[in-house]
Amino acid sequence: MSILIPPHIEIRDEIRTVGITRSVTMDQIAEVADSIPGVEGWLAEQGAAPAGPPFFRYHVLDMAGQSLVEAGFPVPADTQLATDGGEVALGTIPAGRYAVVVHRCRPDELYQATADLLTWAEGEGLAWDAWETPEGHAWRGRLENYFTDPEEEPDLSRWETELAFRLAD
Repeated sequence: MSILIPPHIEIRDEIRTVGITRSVTMDQIAEVADSIPGVEGWLAEQGAAPAGPPFFRYHVLDMAGQSLVEAGFPVPADTQLATDGGEVALGTIPAGRYAVVVHRCRPDELYQATADLLTWAEGEGLAWDAWETPEGHAWRGRLENYFTDPEEEPDLSRWETELAFRLAD
């Protein structure tokens, strides 16, 4: 695992998204990630294209139970999309301050990359835009943005991923 861009704070605008949200256990996370090509196909059917790399978003995180996660793409704010009540839904990633780091590593090494980002933020005295719920730890913005296309780079150790976690106001 190598750090490509060290931990830092960024101010981000709100981002319009399309994605699929599911409640899964941690060992089922790959099933949600596997829905990303379907979301991209849905966008193509709408005559639209993603405005950036695919993302994976944790809405509610419970390492031992069910987590509410979303896989999708950012889309331009002015794109006209017609949802049909199916699994693909429109959404937004909120604006605000984010703690961000970019790594080159295998997806299964992101747990350590996340721990490193959390440790850095704690050392900086930063607070997350997150809260406890009966279902688990809820986040307004906890993202993994995948910069590497698996079809173009089959070597998982060369995948570039950005972790971006929204900070409390």
